Parts: sequence; C-alpha cells; structure tokens
Amino acid sequence: MRAAEGSLWVRVRDRVAASDPGLLRLAAASRTAGSLALTLAVLAVLGSPVTHLVGGAIASMVASFAIREKQRSQQAVTLALGLPVALASVSLAALLNTRVVAGDVFFVVLIFCAVYSRRFGDRGNALGLIGFQIYFMSLFVGATAATLPGLYAVLAVAFGCSALVRFVIVYETPAGILQRLREAFRVRLAQLVSAQIELLDAGPDEADKALETVREGTARLHETAMMIQGRLEEGTADEAVARLVQRRIAGAEIAAERLGLLLLNARSAERTNTLTLHLPGAPVPSGGELPVRDRARDMLRRDLGALRILVLRPVGEGGTAMSHLRNRLLGYRDEENLPPASAPVQDVFRGIGEAARAVMGLRVALDGPQDESDDSPATTRSREELDAESAAIEGAEEGEREEQEAPTGLRRPTTRAAVQVSVGSALAIVGGEFLSSQRWYWAVLTCWIVFINTSSTGEIVVKGYRRLLGTVLGVVAGILLAGLVGPHTWTALGIVLLFVFAMFYTAPLSYTLMSFFVTAALGLLYTLLHRYSWEVLVLRVEETALGAACGIIAAALVLPVRTDRRTNELLVTVLRRLSEVTGAAVEQLSGGPGDDLLDRARDLDRALGDLRSATQPLTHPITPLRTRRDTAQYLVALLETCAYHARSLAATAELLPTHPSIAADPRLRRACARITHNISVISAHLTDEHCEDAMETGPSIASMLEDAAPGSSRYGRVTDRVLRHLQRLDEAVLGLARPLEVPVPEPGR
Repeated sequence: MRAAEGSLWVRVRDRVAASDPGLLRLAAASRTAGSLALTLAVLAVLGSPVTHLVGGAIASMVASFAIREKQRSQQAVTLALGLPVALASVSLAALLNTRVVAGDVFFVVLIFCAVYSRRFGDRGNALGLIGFQIYFMSLFVGATAATLPGLYAVLAVAFGCSALVRFVIVYETPAGILQRLREAFRVRLAQLVSAQIELLDAGPDEADKALETVREGTARLHETAMMIQGRLEEGTADEAVARLVQRRIAGAEIAAERLGLLLLNARSAERTNTLTLHLPGAPVPSGGELPVRDRARDMLRRDLGALRILVLRPVGEGGTAMSHLRNRLLGYRDEENLPPASAPVQDVFRGIGEAARAVMGLRVALDGPQDESDDSPATTRSREELDAESAAIEGAEEGEREEQEAPTGLRRPTTRAAVQVSVGSALAIVGGEFLSSQRWYWAVLTCWIVFINTSSTGEIVVKGYRRLLGTVLGVVAGILLAGLVGPHTWTALGIVLLFVFAMFYTAPLSYTLMSFFVTAALGLLYTLLHRYSWEVLVLRVEETALGAACGIIAAALVLPVRTDRRTNELLVTVLRRLSEVTGAAVEQLSGGPGDDLLDRARDLDRALGDLRSATQPLTHPITPLRTRRDTAQYLVALLETCAYHARSLAATAELLPTHPSIAADPRLRRACARITHNISVISAHLTDEHCEDAMETGPSIASMLEDAAPGSSRYGRVTDRVLRHLQRLDEAVLGLARPLEVPVPEPGR
C-alpha cells in the first residue's frame, strides 16, 4: 500500500512538474494569493473597514505580481522603492479627486510615464505598474484627502505582507528554480519518449493524432530548455557549470527531436521532410503502420521504454538492471550491435543510442559522477567522449557578441507604446465619462492592459477580443456568485482569494481565463462595497469594450506598427540569427576558430519565439484570412525546421575537438556559402521591395562536396549527419522563397 501511494505521489509530482515547469506559475499564484490572505488577516485584526480591506487586497496583489527580477536582492530593492511610489500615487489621486480636468490630465501623464519606464528594465516596469495600479485602486475605493492616513497604513501593511510572503513563506532562490526546471525537463523528455512510443504503435487511423502529440511534446521540451537557458546565469555560481548544463540540455533536446524524425522516416517509404514535425496538421507521410517485422517493432518498443526508464529513474536506483539497460542502448552506437532490419529502422536504433548517450551526459552534468562498475566498452567510450567534451567546455572562453544598434526617439518601442497608450487612455477617459462619471476608469484600465506585452495592431486586436470575451463570461459568473454570497463578507473574500490564485495560475496559459477570474472577483468586491447591481456589471462590459476599442484606434492611428511590418522585422531578425549560427557552425566544422555556438543558437530560438508570438493575430482561429493564416503557419514551421538543423550543426561543431568520428573539412565552406547567400537574398527582398538579387540553386550539398574532390567519399572526413543537416537546411531556405514571393531560378539541366 505504501509503495502504491509513493508511486501515485511520484506520478502526480511528475505531471505537475511537466505542466508547470519550475512550478513558476504555482509559485506566482501562491505568492499573490498568500500575500492577499495575509494582508486581509492583518487588516481584519486591526478592525479596518471594508473599503480598506478591498484596497489592501488590490495593493497586495500589485506589490506581488509587479516584481519580476530574478535575484532576491534586486526584488527587495524594487519592493522598497515601490512603497513610496504607491504612497505618492494614492496621495495625488486623493488630492485630485474633486478636480476632474486636472485629475484626468494627471492620469494620462501618469500612464505615459508608467509605460515609458519600461525602457529601464524590470525595475522601471515594476515601479510604473505600481504607480498606475495604486492610482486605479484609489479611484476604485474613492480615496479622499480625509481617508489618506488610513490608506497609508493599508499600503504599508500590504507591502509588508507581500515582502513577508515573498522572502519568508514562499521562499524561492534562483538555484531552486533552476533545479525544478531541470526536473521539468526530465519529465517532459520522458513524456516525449512516451509519445514516440505511441507513434510507433499507431495504426493508420491513429497516426496523425499520435504525430500531433509528438509535436506538442517536442515544443514543450524546447520551451523548458529555453526557460532553463534564461535561468542559468542566476542559478549557477560557476560559469563553466552553466555552460556544461546548457550543452547537455541542448544535446538531449536535439537527440530527442532527431529520434522523432527517425521514427517518422521509418514509417514512410521515402525520407520524411523535417517540416512534418513542425507544421501543425501535416499528416504522417505514409499514413500506414511501421513497415517492419514484429520482432523489430517489439525491440524498438522495448528499447524506447528502456530509454524512458533511464530518463525517469532517480540517481542511485536500479543497480545492475539499470546498468544493463544503459549498456544495451549505448551499444547501438556501434554498427555491429544493430539488430537486423531495414536501414531506416536501424537509424532509429542508432537514434536511441545517441539519445541514451545524451541522457547519460545530462545525468553527469546535473547529478555528478555515476557508478561505472558495470560499464560495457561502449558505455566506457561514451563516458570518455563526455569527459573530453566537458573539459573542452570548461576551457572555452565566451566570445564577443555583436551589439545591435538600439532604436531611438519615437522608433523606440517604449516611447511609441507610451504615446499610443496615452492617446488611447485620453479617448477612454472621454468616452468612459459619457458612459459613467463614476466608473470611467474601467475603460482606461482595459486600454492600458491591451498594450501590455503587445507590439503590433493585430496583437492588440486579439488581446482586446480575449479580454472582452473573458469579461462577459466573468460578468455572468459574478451575477451568480453575488446572489449566492450576498452580505457574507468573509465568504466573498475567500472566493476572491481563490479567484486570485486561479487568475495568476492561468495567466500564462489563457488571457481569456485570466480576464474571467478578474471580472468574477471584481463582482464580489462590488458586492462587499455595496455597489453591486446588474447595471454595474453591464457597465463593466461596456467600459471594457470601449477601452479595447480606444486601444485599437490608438494603435491603428498613432505611430502604427502594422502586423505585417512587425512580422517582417522579426522575420529579418530570425534570418540574420540563422545565418550567424549556420555560418559560425560551418566555419568551425571547416577548421576555423571556435565560437560560442550554443548561445548563438539560443539567440535564434528567442528570435523565433518572438516571431511566433507576433504571428498569433494571423494564425488566430477567428481570422477570416485563411490563406494568410496557412502561409504564416507554413513560414513559422519552415523556420523551426531551419532552427532545428542550425542547432544540430552548432552542437556537432562543438564536438569537433573531442569526437573521433568528426573532423574538420574545408569544403563545407563552399556548401554553406549558398545557404547564407540565399538567406541574405530573402532578407534583402523583405527590407527592399525593389531588390533584384536572385536565389542560387544547384546540385545537392553532398554532390557539391564530391565534385570538389573527385573520387572521394562523403563519408571520409565529414559525417553523413552534417551533410544531411546542411542539405535539409538548404532545402528549407529555398522553401522560404515561395511564400515570401522571392524569385527562384529554375535549376539548370
């Protein structure tokens, strides 16, 4: 019974770790809800009135979610600076309460300053957010000069409780967060292997669904790898250790992604295009079952299951049995240990061996040296390779990075956004006054929110739509809850607390859900303030719609950034990063000097993530432009394919000094020249519509190398895998030309 309970707890823990990497959402929700609960408890003990309870609840939430720095010392400084900002904001709101014009003008100025302050990083963003939200809180509770002393005390209590929860109760350190992210990566890697097993067994009717599960698992593993990358600097004291962990995480991610591609290849009569793994809705090429004998299928299923066990098994458990599994899987890296099967199926076994090696390297990097007493010769050789790589990584020096020129003046995103929000807020104030002279500030709040983390008119339209939808649903819930709760103050506050937790837990997942919980909680707060009515909640919807409309109008007419322009700018950035990674990797594979390739690859991944977010308005289900949606999805999938091959080239290049089967080959420079030239041509056409540069086409990469040295084999000094990545990258870059309307000459006969 106890063992069963332990197994159930492990499964639950792994599921939570996979759904919330690093438990970041759980920590944020717990921190905010805990701060709110503690603030309410202290204010209740002090005998504060209901208005102070509501004001304290809002202030404690702001003090909790506004702070985004990663280092605890920086968080403490920002929180300490936030209190005087909050006191100044509530004071000005109270003093300007009776001066309508002056108050409105100051509110617009405050909004401009709050948005403009984002240019100063996380601290500037936090202080601007605190200033705006506390001013809004003052309007919500009706602050006046007479109530200022009480509100000062409320703010002091709220900020003090927020500090206590952040630094004592919900205690987090950068190292602890990084450790939980590592655990999430391990669990998500195991989930991806499980999805690959399902793809192996899927019949014709189930194959597409199984492939979609593999796609989702691959994307979630990549997301976790990127989150770890963002936490390495703060979470590790030793730069060499950070580089080693980065290398092992990247290696495991690439090995797992490659294993999925090899499985797809084994299912199809012809070699599968890498795009199949990245394009949503793309079917399994053959649509049939794996064309192998039952024995080979059973062995693949067994060994994929063994790989999953290796990923999940805690260090120190398993003994000889685990060593046997590890030795068998690593043995597939030797040609003589491959089982009899077709060439594509043998490639899958090789992929399992490479994935097992990546898992072993990940364990050594994260958990230290392992027991080597039962190692086979293949395992010993893999350990020696990993040790040599680790030594090379520890001795590497970080290269200088090229700094991009930052935009200035109105071209600066923070300046442009500040002007847009100010204009939109002014419109919202005027329109909101016509709807309600008492609650016009709801329109201003919505206008403010739709501009947060958005960069184009299309993104603002989508965010405004989601907020309006969540608000309408929240109003319905608020009506039902207000009728049930009635005058029961603490019951209402308890439900508000629950909704606050849900709001921050779901915020990164669904903006509509977050808006729903916000509106439902506000309905309960209105009940406590005895301001609840059907008319108030309907007004809330009207003000929300007005605020979203004002934000969209301001974004469209004031210094507009069209979605097409924004996506083109980001696309050019992605292409530049792709060219840098590919060129640096091939230069190193050609015998050139070393470079910080994985950092360059992660820069590419970050740029691609920005592009993916910017194309959401084009790929949103409600968009009527189906052709544009399909084109945007196709382009992003092609770029994800390019990023995968660039990451693989970078990882292979970093193995060059230590891997016995990889040697420098100067002929690769010629192969890469065509790829980088074509990337430059595409970028030029995106930035200059009159560009007449032409793409280059020609023979395959492998034939180019063979022609450079007649009679030589491509399996000489350059591995087949490097050639395969270059060939796929060349094809994908050419594939980008058609949807972007870049002319491609017909290949010569």
